[in-house]
Amino acid sequence: MSASYARVLRIPHARRTFATALLGRLSYGVVPLSVMLAVTRASGSYALAGAVMALFGATVVFLAPARAALVDRFGPPRALVPLLSAYVLLLALLTAAVWRPGAPPVLLGTLTALAGACVPPLGPTMRAVWARLAQDDRALLQRAYSLDGVAEELLFVSGPLLVGVLVGAAAPAVGIVVGAALMVAGTAGFVRSPAVRAVRPGSAPRRDSGDRRVLRRVGRPVVAAAAVGLALGVLDLLVVVFAERHHHGGASVAWVLAALSAGSAVGGMLNGAVNWRTPARTRLALLTACLGLALVGAGLAPGLGTLALVMAGAGFFVSPALTTAYLIADAAVAPESRTQAGAWVNTAVNAGSTGGTAVAGALAGQLPVAVCFAGTGGVVAVTAVLVMTKGARGRGALRVGTDREATPVA
Repeated sequence: MSASYARVLRIPHARRTFATALLGRLSYGVVPLSVMLAVTRASGSYALAGAVMALFGATVVFLAPARAALVDRFGPPRALVPLLSAYVLLLALLTAAVWRPGAPPVLLGTLTALAGACVPPLGPTMRAVWARLAQDDRALLQRAYSLDGVAEELLFVSGPLLVGVLVGAAAPAVGIVVGAALMVAGTAGFVRSPAVRAVRPGSAPRRDSGDRRVLRRVGRPVVAAAAVGLALGVLDLLVVVFAERHHHGGASVAWVLAALSAGSAVGGMLNGAVNWRTPARTRLALLTACLGLALVGAGLAPGLGTLALVMAGAGFFVSPALTTAYLIADAAVAPESRTQAGAWVNTAVNAGSTGGTAVAGALAGQLPVAVCFAGTGGVVAVTAVLVMTKGARGRGALRVGTDREATPVA
């Protein structure tokens, strides 16, 4: 296994490019929590903080494909640098607004929404760069995507921990400044990498490069990614409800969610080390179905310890499913649309997670938690069937991805 991942990092310029991308992406785990804490402190209103974060999340998630399209059209340096400049300026204005109490809610909401609209898409861009670095070696690209996914999982754990340290020593607004600095340092190093500079911008829009055409070609992985995101969003809330109903404290919730992340990391590393002969579309359906079945099993857990074990088992399928979705999306479009294709998968995960949290919040107070777990698992499992059915019926629309996926990567 170590030799496989070592080969990924031995690709010329891979380590430097990946390290700078991760440095910038650490900002994704720092800025949102810092903004929420800073707005709460400045306004004294949890409702306002929630509304502001909803605006931030909406523009980050739903405008991600548009930002990725800019990267595909103009190339990473020419697209990322203006986005970075606007993002940092808006965060600076937001920091000034929340430094003291009394900022108008409309101003806070506007600045936060605009900042979310300008977040540099380092994740989708890095995955597009991985595709170029792998040079059509599907096994190597699978390992690169798996490594990228596991690293991103760790970033979203370490980001909030860093915010916790900062809040203990300074005002929450300092976290916004630190997050902006991380994005500046990471993006600046990323766009200077020879691997990134070698990515050529699209000279003209192609037939398959429009938003709707790209989305049609990546429909199957997008649907599966949305189901995985739905599961993650539901789990975040249902674990809290489960712990409360079994009379456990908040610390126990963190351990259960840590088990989910640990399972995802282990599953992602193992998935990337295997030279799969099963077509990617089949693996995606099976992984999604296994995740659904694990959620059904979570509803049968008698206690928190058992639930943590089940969550580790469920997490085992999360990272492999998302990695496979990114692989299929990458294979389904022309190289000029890779960033946008990956962004659609990423958007589906985030949108599914947001929707899952909202649905879980509405149902958790009305239904037993076991029924909520089982219902979510059923939806995810049915989605897996639909993904497989679409793969059988929709080969014409996904001809590029199907042909390349049918070749064994061993």
